[in-house]
Amino acid sequence: MRTRLLVIVCVLVGLLALGLGVPLAVSNSRAAQQELFIDRLTDTIYFASRAQRPITEDSAAGLAEELARYDEVYGVAVTVVDRAGRVVAAARAMPPALDADGRERLQVALASRRSAAPPLIMPWDTRPLVLAEPVLVDGEVRGAAITVSPTDALRAAEIRVWSLVAALVLAALALGVLVAVPVTRWILRPVRRLDEGTGRVTRAVLAGRPAEPVSDGSGPPELRRLTLSFDRMAESVGQALSTQRAFVADASHQLRNPLTALRLRLSNLDGHVAGDAAEEHVAALEEAERLSGVLDGLLALARAERDAGVDREVDTPVDPAVDDRLDAWRPLAEHTGLRLLRGGVRGLRVRIAPGGIETVLDALLDNAVKFTPPGGTVTVTVRPVRGADPPLVDVAVLDTGPGIPPEELERATDRFWRSPGQNNVEGSGLGLAIAARTVELAGGSLVLELPPSGGLRVAARLRRAAPPPP
Repeated sequence: MRTRLLVIVCVLVGLLALGLGVPLAVSNSRAAQQELFIDRLTDTIYFASRAQRPITEDSAAGLAEELARYDEVYGVAVTVVDRAGRVVAAARAMPPALDADGRERLQVALASRRSAAPPLIMPWDTRPLVLAEPVLVDGEVRGAAITVSPTDALRAAEIRVWSLVAALVLAALALGVLVAVPVTRWILRPVRRLDEGTGRVTRAVLAGRPAEPVSDGSGPPELRRLTLSFDRMAESVGQALSTQRAFVADASHQLRNPLTALRLRLSNLDGHVAGDAAEEHVAALEEAERLSGVLDGLLALARAERDAGVDREVDTPVDPAVDDRLDAWRPLAEHTGLRLLRGGVRGLRVRIAPGGIETVLDALLDNAVKFTPPGGTVTVTVRPVRGADPPLVDVAVLDTGPGIPPEELERATDRFWRSPGQNNVEGSGLGLAIAARTVELAGGSLVLELPPSGGLRVAARLRRAAPPPP
């Protein structure tokens, strides 16, 4: 924006300088040309009056000498012709040839009319100034006096004036830039602080930390009010999110005790329920278990967002966490008829909070094991992302289950969202949301893909850490 403002200022200053300088230069050129025109017109009229007797008496020797002296002093070629256009007297042995404009002026003079002022001679116009005046004898036109004046001095003076105007325009532009730079910096300082602070405020608000104020009391009053309003808005949003997180964590925690007691009471009723109510008893136990899973997910999500305010990212080796989670999930996978495999490369490290990889893998493996039919395969791979800048590492879980429709990929990480075609599978709809939030807090992203071979591939894309020194 500063560049655009500087361009606008430079354009305005340039237009102002040109609007003042160009008319001034044109006016100066017109004045100089008018002075030259009047001077040459006076001389041309003089020579026309001096040529009356030589034309009538056919004795032009004295006039030719006078014309030659005038040409020698002023460099102006003077020629006197009769009505037929024959040369009567000339300053030079070879009078200069007349162009179309000069011939037209000669015809005007022979028609007993005076020469009009020529159009403005520009610096690049090398044509001479040609004037012609009639020679009148007893009111009758007997010939014409023609002066051909060089315009080199006039054009040189114009070039000096135009060069001065151009220099003044450039100086005005430079001065405008020198004045505009601090002014635009002062004007845009609140905007720059808003631009720089938006990301920090967003991260702070999402992390539950107090947002650093954007306003510093500088800039125009309108922008100062804008930054103050932004600070108030960030503070309000931060308080609202903190209140919401506290409510979720407190509600989930407070509900665990009565839910546990309810589950125990329902379990104690086992064997004491009449036969016609046994089915309802089993359904109540299942609902209690499902509600317990939802509360566990909410607590895990609340803990993840609570820890967002603390910078706990460390260089973490990937292999120990992957091997530990594979060992923990292998018995359940084998029990359900699944093969649990490990692929990719070893020795990679990522930046994430302690326990973050385990949290992500638990969510992804739980999702894969639940939706992969018996006889299928769940593969965990760890690979660096090619061409990523900064370097990234994919910790991915690939299953051979039914996958999900492509149009549902964007919603898969929403809280409590479940695919309409998989409502018969137990779950709270929080697993992928917890994984996505954990990865986002580590500065990464959760990527869901549908491989051509089928199934679903979910990759936690994390920032790669440098290997430890030897």
